[in-house]
Amino acid sequence: MDDEIRRRGWLEADIEDTRDEELEMEIDDDSFLPDELKKLKDVTREPSIDRQTYFRELLRLQGELVRLQDWVSMTGQKVVVIFEGRDAAGKGGVIKRITQRLNPRVCRVVALPAPNDREKTQWYFQRYVPHLPAGGEMVLFDRSWYNRAGVERVMGFATDDEVDQFFHDVPEFERMLTRSGIRLIKYWFSITDQEQQLRFMMRIHDPIRQWKLSPMDLQSRIRWEDYTKAKEDMLGRTNIPEAPWYVVEGNDKKRARLNCIHHLLGKLPYEEIPHDTPQLPERVFNPDYERRYLPDELYVPKVY
Repeated sequence: MDDEIRRRGWLEADIEDTRDEELEMEIDDDSFLPDELKKLKDVTREPSIDRQTYFRELLRLQGELVRLQDWVSMTGQKVVVIFEGRDAAGKGGVIKRITQRLNPRVCRVVALPAPNDREKTQWYFQRYVPHLPAGGEMVLFDRSWYNRAGVERVMGFATDDEVDQFFHDVPEFERMLTRSGIRLIKYWFSITDQEQQLRFMMRIHDPIRQWKLSPMDLQSRIRWEDYTKAKEDMLGRTNIPEAPWYVVEGNDKKRARLNCIHHLLGKLPYEEIPHDTPQLPERVFNPDYERRYLPDELYVPKVY
């Protein structure tokens, strides 16, 4: 009975550790808001989903993502998921929750920096092609070739002719991808003007997250309406049957994460892959083996 109690306690502690792992990723949650922003938060936000329901659903959906991963790997699927949206719309948070329990050899994230001088002279889609999946892989693009329709267009990094050429080419490019067997899913994360302002203010006042706020983010506030026009044009001209857009309402981060993961699972016809239960072999003990002593300086100090 004592062994059973200890085993149950260990299992409960392990489950609690799983929840704590998610909590560590919640540094941007309400309880961590700087004091000077809490009143603003109360005015601009609706109550979010309660934490217990959120954790329960997130862990359940992440279990389904593991089953999806097995299906992708075992059946040789090629999956591309594109995440686009305004700055601070919550794309990164959703991507983290998708990949949190998955094998990075099967599901990987691509977040390319600005093109270098050589890449600027290439065919526009060229630098994205090497990151496309092989069989048994799933690739999540944290921003993608749609940079040309968004930031490059609004900030003047691409000419009008280059933007027009992009809109002419991208439907056929994506049709080529789907004809090759790639399953392409595109998400746009939508937040309100007020919510983006709040999230930027949170980054300004939180030293842990100030690195997330770039000069380009500040320009996006100034050019909010320009980005809105560019987004509407992009969705209208690139929403093709082979690769439609799906809009995720992102003002509530927790609901956005759950809704996006639930929708993603529903767009892929995955099924349970049977596995044999692994059998843990008995450890081999050698009576003549003596464990070597290691000097104290090799050990990390026990500060905590």
